[in-house]
Amino acid sequence: MDRRPQARPLGCGPYDLGSNGLMLAAARPHREGVGPVEVLVFQLSGQRYGVCVADVRELLRAVTFAPLPKAPAFVEGVINRRGALVPVLDIRTRFRLPARAPAVSDHLVVAAAGDRLVALRVDRAVDLIPVDPELIESPSRVVPGTAFVAGVAKLPDGLVLIHDVHTFLSQAEADALADLDAGPQ
Repeated sequence: MDRRPQARPLGCGPYDLGSNGLMLAAARPHREGVGPVEVLVFQLSGQRYGVCVADVRELLRAVTFAPLPKAPAFVEGVINRRGALVPVLDIRTRFRLPARAPAVSDHLVVAAAGDRLVALRVDRAVDLIPVDPELIESPSRVVPGTAFVAGVAKLPDGLVLIHDVHTFLSQAEADALADLDAGPQ
């Protein structure tokens, strides 16, 4: 009998994507050397990327976000998440993908980037999968200088770049968001 963890599609079990989004608080944080790494896989322009579930707080269906006129270019706007304002970030620029207008079918991956929550707008969330750490290649061994990529998962159906949410924002970008939080001086 095969006892390997099986892929768990988003529409089943405790990770059901209901009308209010996918709550991932019950997901197990990964402990180094203990079992598979749970990865939320999403698509951008037909390519698959992922983030560690331990960093994800929630997955939301697309909602209207308010543009911020003086925000840095990488901030598409802001959403109200249960009373907290969360910036929506354009991650397409990180992966050198063409810009795309928001669509009703988009998802927002709400994740912890350092000590702040951010929403990453993605074309769609695809799957929640356990990945054996032995199948994750260090990005520095593949392409040096990709600090925002935590690893490259070698899966039977292709590669998935696992995005490191903690290093997604440069210090200048984090400072720019902090300036937005502070308001006008």
